[in-house]
Amino acid sequence: MKVLETQRLHLRYFRIDDAKFILQLLNEPSFKEHIGDKGVRTLQDAELYLQNGPLDSYARFGYGLNMVELKGSGEAVGMCGLVRRDNLEDADIGYAFLEQYWSRGYARESAEAVLSHARETLGLERIVAIVTPQNHSSIKLLEKIGLSFERMIRLADDDEELKFFVSDAK
Repeated sequence: MKVLETQRLHLRYFRIDDAKFILQLLNEPSFKEHIGDKGVRTLQDAELYLQNGPLDSYARFGYGLNMVELKGSGEAVGMCGLVRRDNLEDADIGYAFLEQYWSRGYARESAEAVLSHARETLGLERIVAIVTPQNHSSIKLLEKIGLSFERMIRLADDDEELKFFVSDAK
């Protein structure tokens, strides 16, 4: 199901048959470094990730991470959407792109569309984001799309400290 369309991109719900793409994306070195190792090593792991993550989120909350594809070719380039975490009060914007598609503005274009959709369609007033302090590119992107640093947080006692950004409806 298509969720959003931008000038260059389609954002749609993930399907189980996107497992091959998820396997590739979640095993990119940058994903493991900045987001974390999700332990996805096989197509079956990727299918379980999709079932227990995005697909479950769509059913429970009406939103989740979306596949980002190029218009025209339909080529999968990344994911972007909203995540509902047990330890955060608000929806968290998240995104990840295959490294070969970095520096083309796709993350910003899709993140702006997700923020707009969250406010205008889903009625969410406050959106948050978490990012590792060393992920300077993501920090710049969050600031460009209107989020502001609020404080450092830990999602669990043994987790590393993360930068916590917020965007309140204007």
